[in-house]
Amino acid sequence: MEIDFNKGDGLVPVVIQDEQTLEVLMLGYMNDEAFQKTSQEGKVTFFSRTKNRLWTKGEESGNYLNVKSIHIDCDNDTLLVKVNPVGPTCHTGSRSCFSTDLNQNFLFKLEQIIADRYENPLEGSYVNSLHKKGINRIAQKVGEEGVETVVAALNQTEEDLINESSDLFFHLLVLLREKNISLKTIAENLENRHK
Repeated sequence: MEIDFNKGDGLVPVVIQDEQTLEVLMLGYMNDEAFQKTSQEGKVTFFSRTKNRLWTKGEESGNYLNVKSIHIDCDNDTLLVKVNPVGPTCHTGSRSCFSTDLNQNFLFKLEQIIADRYENPLEGSYVNSLHKKGINRIAQKVGEEGVETVVAALNQTEEDLINESSDLFFHLLVLLREKNISLKTIAENLENRHK
């Protein structure tokens, strides 16, 4: 990766993006030393223009940005770093430094919530009750919700269709988690079919 640090007096802008939700979390700057440290350690390190030193995101808060991939733009002077964030990214405690609406990306967030319920069971959690009942019950729920979605599409209101479709998506995400298949895998498969 040939990065042109000269254009920006030794610094390049770095866009940080959540690898799962694709939400832009923050913008920072790297010099060559920060880039090398990021590449070697797998945690995002910036060059702080105010502190005039290297700064690893999360070094004080513990809210690290674990690197999943690094991409360079067509002019070789800007980086896109896809990360798995640990905790909120913004110093204000917000998930992102930008006030954006997740909407379509909430499916990825919901996938993370379901995974968390599997790894850290909560008493009374619907996801945990489904998980305990096993694959047959989860698959049955997907089938039931699929039928209810079809019925709503043919005979009910738009609101009913939205609610039944939401139930179907939710139970499908639980089924995918039960089978250890990620939503990203499904998205990649759909993209490959589109090509």
